[in-house]
Amino acid sequence: MAKGTVNKVILLGRLGANPEVRQTQNGTTVATVNLATNEVFKDETQTEWHRVVIFGKSAEVIQQYCKKGDSLYVEGRVRTNKWQDNSGENKYSTEIVVSNFQLIGGSQNNYYTPDYDSYPEAQNSDVDNTKDSTPTNNDYAKAKGKDKIPSFNEINNSNFDPDDIPF
Repeated sequence: MAKGTVNKVILLGRLGANPEVRQTQNGTTVATVNLATNEVFKDETQTEWHRVVIFGKSAEVIQQYCKKGDSLYVEGRVRTNKWQDNSGENKYSTEIVVSNFQLIGGSQNNYYTPDYDSYPEAQNSDVDNTKDSTPTNNDYAKAKGKDKIPSFNEINNSNFDPDDIPF
């Protein structure tokens, strides 16, 4: 990285359509999504659309678990592509190349957990990936000496006051 420069983008938005997935000539999976972010003013909402590109195994996860309306958190960098059309005129497009992402959930609060066991790297590793060895919330809670860890919905439906947060 050049001294004194930063090219970092963080977005949290919703997919405007199902992911478009293709393969490069060398077999790399590429997923492209249109991510909508909103900015709300007094009585007006402004929507900004972002072209987001994901490569490799991450693109396969996006293809399997994301659909129109789902929330997605991405981190990446801005890249501007330049090409010439048939008339020789320069054309430009700007996109976000993803380095990290988080599946936030569906439009109906459907949450996804990627099935990494389906990937060859996970199957050939020394790690025990069987379903029986996966700890549950209650296993974690028992290890911590508590009966149960509250779910997101339980916390969200409680009498939580955001003003109690010290920052």
